[in-house]
Amino acid sequence: MVVVACVLGSVNCQECSQVVQYEIILGQDHTMATDPNQMYRWRKLNEDQRKAVLERRQQEHRPWHSPPHYESESTTCYMITAACFEHRHVIGHSQERMATFERDLVEVLTARSTSAFAWCVLPNHYHALVDTPSVKQLLADLGRLHGKSSFTWNGEEDGRGRQIWCNAAETAMKSEGHYYASLNYVLNNAVHHGYIKLWTDWPYCNAKEYIEAIGRDKAKRIWLSYPLHDYGKDWDPANL
Repeated sequence: MVVVACVLGSVNCQECSQVVQYEIILGQDHTMATDPNQMYRWRKLNEDQRKAVLERRQQEHRPWHSPPHYESESTTCYMITAACFEHRHVIGHSQERMATFERDLVEVLTARSTSAFAWCVLPNHYHALVDTPSVKQLLADLGRLHGKSSFTWNGEEDGRGRQIWCNAAETAMKSEGHYYASLNYVLNNAVHHGYIKLWTDWPYCNAKEYIEAIGRDKAKRIWLSYPLHDYGKDWDPANL
């Protein structure tokens, strides 16, 4: 498990000329998994088990291989997650592609959301925390972004027909604590996966802007008040 002592990085705050200084301590080295059998429970099931899973999903009127989508009746705040098929590093093909996709993603998020609180794009997946009046419409727009990016990237790599994306999934925020833990998780995700040691060292997220907007003291209080513990352990393991 990752052991994190404090937070973030060092940025010059344009609004208050304050130097924001945080530290992150990692408890282990993160080596990217190469065995696809480590990634998906489905591949560990035998044929009878797979048949039983599909029958149950059919009986519950759920998509056979995709996560069902629900509009929450109690909140408009969601964490959105989407990953490349088999967690391949397709987004991370180049720095230019990473930057372009982050720009396009933020355009979709802001167009369909009242607020885009946090986002982080990694070489093989992304997370975002938003307040949106219709998460289903947002997911539909993200689906179109996935289709557009797939067409462009497959053309660049001569890979027509290659599947790039798994469908995006939403998680409704259940409480104030859930929201702040999710906020910390999204902004910390590049650290979680071992790419960097400081939030502000990752250029494909809004960590720097977040710190500049709320200030060092408040960011630190939120980080310490809502620790991650095993958040994301089962669905976003650090070695992927």
